[in-house]
Amino acid sequence: MTIFSRLFLMSLLPIPRFFVPALILAAASTGPARAAEPAEAGARGGRAEAPAATPDREYLLQPQDILRIFIFQHDDLNKQMEAVRISDTHTISLPLVNSIDLRGRTARQAEEVIRAAYDRDYLVNPQVSVIVVKYAERSVNVVGQVNNAGRVLFPQEKGLTIVEAIALAGGQTRLADLKKVRLTRKTADGETVVEEIDVDALMKRGGRDAVQLQRDDVLFVPERAF
Repeated sequence: MTIFSRLFLMSLLPIPRFFVPALILAAASTGPARAAEPAEAGARGGRAEAPAATPDREYLLQPQDILRIFIFQHDDLNKQMEAVRISDTHTISLPLVNSIDLRGRTARQAEEVIRAAYDRDYLVNPQVSVIVVKYAERSVNVVGQVNNAGRVLFPQEKGLTIVEAIALAGGQTRLADLKKVRLTRKTADGETVVEEIDVDALMKRGGRDAVQLQRDDVLFVPERAF
């Protein structure tokens, strides 16, 4: 019933004149629901969810990673770059530009290096995309006073700290001396370096100053001296 119909019915009733303004306001207030209310409800219901987590864009490319390299509108080159393996010297071989060094680079940084190489002599402002289609298996050895001594794998796309490696090895035994954990590592020059690390202090600092491991590192957790 519209407001005009209600006013017409009111005019047929013996209502004192001073009640009419109040009745008009009452009739108007019982009209259809305000449009703002469903709009607000829709806004609340349509709030976007937080985006899903994306792969770690800081992952440094490793030897034996396999890459797919795509250059926009150059299908002849793309067919030759569907599965490019990174060598043990951190290089890849691509058509026309030959060898490219990817040591210490992420996939995004590799795109810039490859783009610059093609742009320099062969293509005009190429649009390059690099995707890791298969990650190299990386591991360290954790031995000594841990519950499951042996090989520990890195999570794909992620780094691995000393504290995380000990946890993945089942955690330390009750006899472990975490103040004198030894890290053995081979450098790029083939030299073997041994470092003693106070893992107990790292744990107490809540992960701050975490020591990042490298492929083929060896962790030795000694027994406490009584």
